[in-house]
Amino acid sequence: MSMRSLFEPPPSFDRASLARTLKRLAAGGVYLGTSSWKYPGWIGQVYSPERYLTRGRFSQRRFETSCLAEYAETFPIVCGDFSFYQFPSEDYWRRLFHSAPASLLYALKAPEDVTVKVFPGHARYGARAGAENPSFLNAALFQDAFLGLLEPYRRQTAVLIFEFGTFSRRSYTSGGAFLADLDRFLGALPEDWRYSVEIRNPEYVGKEYFSCLRAHGVAHVFNAWTRMPELGRQIETPGAFTADFSVVRALLRRGRSYEQAVKAFEPYERVQEVNTGAREAMRSVARRARETRQPAFLFVNNRLEGNAPLTIQAIVEEQ
Repeated sequence: MSMRSLFEPPPSFDRASLARTLKRLAAGGVYLGTSSWKYPGWIGQVYSPERYLTRGRFSQRRFETSCLAEYAETFPIVCGDFSFYQFPSEDYWRRLFHSAPASLLYALKAPEDVTVKVFPGHARYGARAGAENPSFLNAALFQDAFLGLLEPYRRQTAVLIFEFGTFSRRSYTSGGAFLADLDRFLGALPEDWRYSVEIRNPEYVGKEYFSCLRAHGVAHVFNAWTRMPELGRQIETPGAFTADFSVVRALLRRGRSYEQAVKAFEPYERVQEVNTGAREAMRSVARRARETRQPAFLFVNNRLEGNAPLTIQAIVEEQ
């Protein structure tokens, strides 16, 4: 990455104006933010380069440990993908929530130790690769190891996300079998948190799935993902709004893999491919939130178009 590209903002990005617009929308129950936040490609946009210099040079460590505070100057909410890969410790939660103003809200993924039925065959899983997960949908573990430590920060936790990867036929022979397990799990959770469910099996999206979520006041996460129906189609599906709040995660263009998006868009400095359908779907959910006076939490990933802050700016320009 060149110094020029690192430190010069694109002329079309207006951080101050975006911050004012997002604050106004949040006051009306529409919260827009990004998936994760530690992207040097946003320096000169969301982030001021001078804040992260050590002896006149950019410090990656300083950036990663302190940039969330500056993120909060623009965005009212952030989606924390990190918690998918671990049960954060008490000290981790303390450092995270004290690294930004108390006004910043968080959407947090549940750890994969609770949502993965069979561990993928990736090297990072070590001896667990390809094995059945004995902790899958273990409500007691989730409460003790996750909710218990998160309790002091409940007011800053806008929503919790149970992300389920694509289930193979080995995991479930039918969507009904998954829903039976999901129903038991959701019924065992304490009721005073906002929960949402994100699935990656398009064949599961239907009446029985929505009925299961609605019975527990849990939101379906409208998600733009490789194999999932387009956001607009999900939103228009009868019964798709299953709770008194909504969640959208605009992650990938349909048909594109995560790896392909990373290769195409890194280092995430600019929008490279406009996804008109995803933008309009998010605007639609935002309009619905204002009309129903039910909050909406909308998140954009760099891998949707190439640069999440610029995508969000484009979305709100027509609000």
